[in-house]
Amino acid sequence: MVRLYAFARRCRAAAERARASRDDERGITGLETAIILIAFVVVAAVFAFVVLSTGLFSSERGKEAVYAGLAKTRGTMTLTGGVIATSDLTKITKVTFSVTLAAGGDKVNMNATDVTNRTVISYIDMDVMDADLEYTVQSITGNGDMLLEQGELMTVTIDFTAQVAGPAYNVGTNQTFILEIKPPTGSYLVIQRTTPPSLNQPIIDLY
Repeated sequence: MVRLYAFARRCRAAAERARASRDDERGITGLETAIILIAFVVVAAVFAFVVLSTGLFSSERGKEAVYAGLAKTRGTMTLTGGVIATSDLTKITKVTFSVTLAAGGDKVNMNATDVTNRTVISYIDMDVMDADLEYTVQSITGNGDMLLEQGELMTVTIDFTAQVAGPAYNVGTNQTFILEIKPPTGSYLVIQRTTPPSLNQPIIDLY
């Protein structure tokens, strides 16, 4: 009887040890699961941050590209009045026209003596092309400086006889020529005119 009782105690002790071992294993398994879940959460958070950052950066770059495109395509200057030519009775020697800012246009530097960030005027006809004409500017309305602003009017004069560099100009009768006024930013203004069949007047309004 004593032996049977002792055997029962040993069996119960063995069962308790086995149960304790299983509890320890469950505890270890639960801790490992928790660590894995935390790792997944951290990785997911980092991935989400990277995706959001990339999306915001791409959105900002896209916005900048749109604004830059609008600035390039938006008209900056507009021609005001006619294009007046001066002739020596055989050829055109000088062309004068007035410009103002278009609605919503940015300020334009009209100082022809500046080396950078200035307005460039080019000339094209059937025989001649000059990418950078020399010109003078007179402020008609405004504060008198060479920065064309809203509400101001400036007159531009191109003297073909005073061009130091570039080709020789011989703008005679029935000749079509193009002037491109290119500000530092924004779209450029194109002026195309044709001289009349006769240049026997000193002042001619070109059409």
